[in-house]
Amino acid sequence: MSLSTRIYLSEIDQQFLAQLKAIDCACLGDFWSLEAYQREIENPSSCVLGLTTENHELLGFGCLWAILEEAHITVLAVRPEYQGQGLGKAIVWGLLKKARDRHLEWATLEVRESNHVAISLYQSFGFQEIGRRPNYYEVTNEDALMLWRKGIHTPEFGILLDHWHESISLNLLVKGWNL
Repeated sequence: MSLSTRIYLSEIDQQFLAQLKAIDCACLGDFWSLEAYQREIENPSSCVLGLTTENHELLGFGCLWAILEEAHITVLAVRPEYQGQGLGKAIVWGLLKKARDRHLEWATLEVRESNHVAISLYQSFGFQEIGRRPNYYEVTNEDALMLWRKGIHTPEFGILLDHWHESISLNLLVKGWNL
């Protein structure tokens, strides 16, 4: 029998700021400043979820803004050495669960048109392309695809969340993670 590492998905606090910023630099190319992440953690309209170990190592994180009935996912990142194991999927699930808990009705996000892994991840949760933001990413002048997921407040979506949680947990367990 193999041992698995216990991981936790929860809102994170200031103690994770340095790790947040390190993941940001490694994955996103210095997307937000340390102060911006601190504001997100303190803002009641924002939710910063982290996936952590018992040793308080931050494996990845995601952030959403609650704007009226909308959950706008602003950022998602997993440490490079842990990518491809399903951790990002767990974080997206957690963000959608938090959005539902806040009684939000739909979720939106922007993603680089070349980021096929992320697009596939979001599509697995029912996100659909609704538009494009030309030259959205300043450094590369790459377009952003605008994705949307409706109905997160419905009973049917609650059932989907439960199903996804079970599937994600089992897939992570196979990879050595106990969510």
